[in-house]
Amino acid sequence: MPRLAARLVRACALGVLALAGSGAALAQAAPDPGTDLGPLTQRWLDDAMSRNQAAGLPLRMEVSVGSLDSRLRLAPCARVEPYLPTGAKLWGRTRLGLRCVEGPTAWNVFLPVTVKAFGPAWVLTGPVATGTVLSAQDAMEAEVDWAEESAPVMANPEMWVGQVAARPLVAGQALRQSMVRAPQLFRAGAQVKVLAQGPGYAVASAGQAMSAGVAGQIVRIRMDNGRIISGTVNESGTVVVAL
Repeated sequence: MPRLAARLVRACALGVLALAGSGAALAQAAPDPGTDLGPLTQRWLDDAMSRNQAAGLPLRMEVSVGSLDSRLRLAPCARVEPYLPTGAKLWGRTRLGLRCVEGPTAWNVFLPVTVKAFGPAWVLTGPVATGTVLSAQDAMEAEVDWAEESAPVMANPEMWVGQVAARPLVAGQALRQSMVRAPQLFRAGAQVKVLAQGPGYAVASAGQAMSAGVAGQIVRIRMDNGRIISGTVNESGTVVVAL
């Protein structure tokens, strides 16, 4: 399941986003906006989180609401509608819009919101230097907040075992996609095997790599006759050219 973490993140974020989109149905009375907006918003978000869990989404969600600027003075409002601003998601540090939809004066404000999503992940047991190939012994399973950072958590060991640390990593960090990269299989200038494939045939030859090769990436190869072709590096370091 090479994309499990990203799929779970999207499922949770989109699930909560869909629930949040029904703000008009969840609009509540707020006779004193100066004191009631925080609790009103907390109730609305708690309801969204409860529906999220009832839908069977895989993470344990927690939400906390910040406070408005104390200098704001809002007119009385009989009904306040929460909504998500364009481009916002109920994930990590975000904000929720609140607008007066029934009152003598229309107003619109934003509250800071923090959504945490706790679930299983792999946490480093010690420091890892840049360029180190990760093994199964480098991390242990633990519960972490997936929404603490924007990069998706790698919940399945198949996603990070054998990958290379893209930067210095420290003990206690949850492994995320931005922390690793595929290992380099050959350097620029190296002689590499080239496999040209077409319908019903395959021809093997050799050429010189014009850049370093990483599995899954496209590289350019200079053939013995001087021709330059492009192909995809496979897991064994062979450059596969589709004809």
